[in-house]
Amino acid sequence: MTPTINNLRVLVVDDSPDIREFVSEYILKPRGFRVETARDGADGLRKALSQPPDLILMDVEMPKLTGLQVLRELRQAQHRSPIILMTSHGSEQVAVEGFRLGVHDYVTKPFTPEEMLSAIEQALYVTRLQQEKETLTHQVMQINQQLEQYIHDLNALNEVGKSITALTSPATMLERIADAVLFMTHSQECALNLVNPETGQLREPIRRRAVGSTGLLAASAAPATTLAVPLQLGQKVVGNLRISKPAGESFSWHDERLLGMLADYAAIAIHNMQLVHQLQLTKEREKQQIRGVFERYVAPSVVEQVLAWPGQVSLGGTRQKVAVLFADLRGFSTFSARTEPEILVSLLNQYLRVAAEAVLAEEGTLDKFMGDAIMAFFNAPLPQPDYSLRAVRAAWKLCRWVERLHQRTSLADQLKFGVGVGVGEVIVGNIGTPQMMNFTIIGDTVNKAKRLQESAGGGQILIGQETYQLVQHHIEARCVDHIQLKGQAQPEPVYEVLAVKKL
Repeated sequence: MTPTINNLRVLVVDDSPDIREFVSEYILKPRGFRVETARDGADGLRKALSQPPDLILMDVEMPKLTGLQVLRELRQAQHRSPIILMTSHGSEQVAVEGFRLGVHDYVTKPFTPEEMLSAIEQALYVTRLQQEKETLTHQVMQINQQLEQYIHDLNALNEVGKSITALTSPATMLERIADAVLFMTHSQECALNLVNPETGQLREPIRRRAVGSTGLLAASAAPATTLAVPLQLGQKVVGNLRISKPAGESFSWHDERLLGMLADYAAIAIHNMQLVHQLQLTKEREKQQIRGVFERYVAPSVVEQVLAWPGQVSLGGTRQKVAVLFADLRGFSTFSARTEPEILVSLLNQYLRVAAEAVLAEEGTLDKFMGDAIMAFFNAPLPQPDYSLRAVRAAWKLCRWVERLHQRTSLADQLKFGVGVGVGEVIVGNIGTPQMMNFTIIGDTVNKAKRLQESAGGGQILIGQETYQLVQHHIEARCVDHIQLKGQAQPEPVYEVLAVKKL
C-alpha cells in the first residue's frame, strides 16, 4: 500500500550506487518523498545527526562504519528517526540485533518496491502512534497546569470574597453579590446589570433590597441618591453595579471606593465563572480525545483514573519502585529467515497483541515494542499496591494465552515468549526532548529484568529474588540459577514460575 504521507525527507544510506538509485528513483521520489543519499556509514551518520530526516533506509555492510555501528552511534545521540535496515540474504540475525538497537523494520535484499513500501508504511505508522501518545501526554500536562493556575486564582478570590466566588450557579452568585454590596455599603437597594454578549444591550437587572426596606424607594416621593460603577475587565465593560439610598442620604468616598472594589470582585467572579464553564467544555473534549488514543497504551480503567485524578500522576520525573516485564519471542530469527515478510509481520502482530492484552489485563503500562519483544511496567502512572503480583500474573497470562493462540496456528508458526520480571527502584517520567517525549522508566531494574528475560527459554518465566519474596505466597516456583547483576557482590538467585494461584 502506498504511504499516505507525502513530502517526507528520507535518508538512504548504502555503499551501492545501484541500490541508492533504485530506492531513490523508483520507490521514493515517484511517491512524493524527498530523498537524500549517503555513500557509506560515516557519511550517513553525519547527515543523520546534522539534520535528522523523517526516515532512514540503511544498509548493514558498509565501509567506514557498518549499519550496526551507525545504529549504536545514533542511539548514543538519542536520535529518534525511524530506521529500516536493508539486509543481505542470510543476515536476519543482524536484523534482529538491529531491532534491539531501535530499528523499526528490515527488508531483505533483493526486495521489490512493494516490500519496501510496506516496511516504510509500517515504520511511519508506528512513529505516528508514538507521536500521538507524546502529544496527548503533553496536552494532559498543559491541562493540569491550566487547572492549577485557575485553582490558584480562585483561591485568591476566595480569600477576598468567599461568599461570592464559592458559588457556581449564575443566578445565585449574582444575588449573593448584590446581598454583599447591600451589607457592606449599607444601601437600601442594589441593582446589578449584565451586558448581553450577543446583543450588547443591558439585560433586565437583578434587584435586591435590604431587609426591612421593601418598597421604601418606590414609596418615597423624593428622588433617591444613586451611585453606580461599571463592571469592567480591562477595557471591556460587562455590566454595571448600582446602589441607592433614600433622598437626603449621601454616599461617602469610602462607599464609592468600596463599591468599586466590590465591582472588581464581581467582574472577576463572573468572568471566572464563564472561564470555568469554558474550561469544563474544553476539558471534556480533551478527555474524549485522550481516551480515544491513550487506551492503546494503558488499560481503559487506568485512563479513567488518570482523567479523574490527574494530581496522582507525576509526569516530571520521580523515583519509585516498579515491576518491569520483558518478553521476547524465542527462535524468531530462525523463523523470520524462512517466512515471507507479509506472513511474518501478520504473525508477529498476533503474538505482540497477545502480549499487550495480557499486560493491559493487569492494568500495566506498555512502554514499547522492540521488534519481536515487548517491555511493560507496573505501579506507574498510578500506584498499585500489588504491582509485583500483577506483573507476574501478566507474564503467566501471556504464556497461557500464547498456548491458546497455538490452537489456531500451524505447528510451523508456533513461537513462545521468554519472559523476565524484575522489581526495584527506577526513575519514572517524561523522558526525551521538548519536541518529543515518552512516558517511560530508566534504571538498573530495567537492565535486571532484561537479563532475566534473556536467560528465559521459550514459555519460561524467570523472576529475581526480590520479586520472589513479594509474590512467593501466590505462586509455585523453583530456583533454577544464579545471575551476577551489575552493582551486586554476589550472584542473585533466579526462580522459574511454575504456577500462579487464583488467577
